[in-house]
Amino acid sequence: ETGSEDIDILPNGLAFISSGLKYQGLKSFAPDKPGEIFLMDLNEANPRAVELRISRGFDLASFNPHGISTYVD
Repeated sequence: ETGSEDIDILPNGLAFISSGLKYQGLKSFAPDKPGEIFLMDLNEANPRAVELRISRGFDLASFNPHGISTYVD
């Protein structure tokens, strides 16, 4: 509903997607919904984005993801 802002695809085919970016003064289709991070396995025949659960104690109400990147060790 709120659209994805960025995507980072790992060498193993897992894709992390940030969603829910809001800019002050621009229309938002879900103004009361916090940002989200999704995971998609591009190795699947019919990949679908699955919302990742964010740990307790994280301030979800103000989560407004702008971009995403990963670090592979």
